[in-house]
Amino acid sequence: MKPGAPSVKTDLPPARKRGPCLPTAWRIGVAALWMAHAAAQDSKVPPLVLSSLSPAGPRLGNAVGASSPDSANDAVTAAWHFLTATNAAVQRDARTDFQTELEVARHLRLARQFAEAAVACIGLLKGEAPEKVQRVALLELAQIAIEQNNLPRAEQIYAQCLARWSKDPGVPELLLRQGIVYRKMGLPTLASAKFYSVMTTALVLKTERLEYYKQLVQLAQYEIAQTQYELGNCQEAAGSFDRLLKSDSPPVNCSTLQYQYIHCLAALGRPGEAILQAQDFLNRFPTAPERPEVRFLCATSLKQAHRDGEALHQVLDLLKEQRTNAPPDPQTLAYWQRRAGNELANRFYLEGDSMNALDIYLCLASLDSSAEWQLPVWYQVALVFERLQQQAKAIDYLQKIVSREKEVPPTAPASLHAVLEMAKWRRNVLSWQTNAELVSLDLSRTVAAPLQTNTNDYALPTPPRGEIVK
Repeated sequence: MKPGAPSVKTDLPPARKRGPCLPTAWRIGVAALWMAHAAAQDSKVPPLVLSSLSPAGPRLGNAVGASSPDSANDAVTAAWHFLTATNAAVQRDARTDFQTELEVARHLRLARQFAEAAVACIGLLKGEAPEKVQRVALLELAQIAIEQNNLPRAEQIYAQCLARWSKDPGVPELLLRQGIVYRKMGLPTLASAKFYSVMTTALVLKTERLEYYKQLVQLAQYEIAQTQYELGNCQEAAGSFDRLLKSDSPPVNCSTLQYQYIHCLAALGRPGEAILQAQDFLNRFPTAPERPEVRFLCATSLKQAHRDGEALHQVLDLLKEQRTNAPPDPQTLAYWQRRAGNELANRFYLEGDSMNALDIYLCLASLDSSAEWQLPVWYQVALVFERLQQQAKAIDYLQKIVSREKEVPPTAPASLHAVLEMAKWRRNVLSWQTNAELVSLDLSRTVAAPLQTNTNDYALPTPPRGEIVK
């Protein structure tokens, strides 16, 4: 959007103005009132004081010595009640029409018919709608701009709301929305300033909605922590998340807060606290969508704390987790299973812990039967068996890789073709090495047997008794 764009009051043609609404019932009511007034005059009833008409009913004049027949008085009262009821109905219908138009605009926005929704909102702003309805219409217009990703436009509308209703009790919420939009625009400094303004403004306002403003302040604190988290200020974000978790009523889902807190602890290199928080998260939120990632963070923190057995247990639990218990997107679970398995198994292998690495690699191989996934994992399994001096099993896995060569298309990644070539070469090397060792063993046995016989044949004879062999 170009700078200096026209305001909402000049974007579209003027809406149709509402003309005066005088239904037939109103005219009938006026006629009935004057007919009753004339009838009262003919029957010498004290005249109706028109200047004192009010919703409570008409008031009759107090002439000295005047009579007041009940029939004429009842006629005037009935006519006046009919008239005031008609007027109230007309005003109520007008308010209902404005509210209906507002609901139509909201429905159009939810249906993603943004142009029609904008026209409806601007019509309310240019008409004779009450201030409350106009304020809601302007907020709807800002929400339309956000859903169209026109963030500068939304920011401009929020600024108009603040300028027009600066003393409104809803100012803190407007400031909060402004801060969120600023953060989406990549302006974290301005966003944080707006979030802090929410807290100061809520303290100044004198209202009975204290609980509502308390929630707004906590939500602003969360948005400040979220902004710090996105900027990589994990030290400050961790403190904010910790305080929010200890509050009586956190502003957002506790699982989301604790998940982000665990991230900060892991990034700060505080494995002990990260392990405690991750284990508490896994126990409290069995269906949270962040469980796979939290289990990965728990496993890496345990490995960092040199608690290898517990780290292996966490990884195997993650690899064996069924996708039916996973978050709505099964790809999320598959991603963290593969990442956790690869990362931890490679660490164990490089540190010489071949048995733990082998357990993880075997579980990884069962995750997916496709050649693109299984062949590289089988190659790692073969390397582990080779390190364990079990060449026969290593050759078996290398042969399984080579036997699936037809499943690898020419368009497959170059890394997969490289795995095939290395598997062929290593299979041949291990086969040659194994055969050479067998031949060498047979040869050593063959050579050792005659030597033992010859030694016996050329042994010194046993000397006779009493002779000393010199």
